[in-house]
Amino acid sequence: MRFVAPKTAEQQAALMLVSLRDRLVRSRTQLTNAIRGHAAEFGVIGGRGPDKIDLLLASIATDESIPALARSLFAQLGAEFAATEARLKQINAELLDWHRQNEVSRRLAQIPGVGPIGATMLALKAPDSGNFRSARHFAAWIGLPPRDHSTGGKTRLRGISLRVAQRTSVKLLKAL
Repeated sequence: MRFVAPKTAEQQAALMLVSLRDRLVRSRTQLTNAIRGHAAEFGVIGGRGPDKIDLLLASIATDESIPALARSLFAQLGAEFAATEARLKQINAELLDWHRQNEVSRRLAQIPGVGPIGATMLALKAPDSGNFRSARHFAAWIGLPPRDHSTGGKTRLRGISLRVAQRTSVKLLKAL
């Protein structure tokens, strides 16, 4: 059995920040889907993504064919969306500050394909690299080996190749 060292109070606080960010991203997605769905009920179609919502809300505000009550409710949803976006920007700034102060996170961000948010999350959640016998074990811990899609006695492995998994996990272990 492998034991994991407990996290420090600072790591727990940063993990709370990551958890809050995840919740805000889910909330933003729910709001964008609700706004787009309600707009579609009135025949107004908008593009996907949070960057298209402001344009959609602006077109709804000027559309006289939409009842005044609906436009008022869209304005309320827009205000809620703007507040969520502002809070999300603040949380991202706090996470970026934590990333800049943490040496491990900065080293992880130097790996191609790993950004500040991913590096921060990996630095917070991954245990000490000495707990793994090899890069292959670390790759299995983070879920890089091929996924098993077996049925009827036939084994089908799909997903990332072993070479890519080992190369990526070696880089991550070195950075940790």
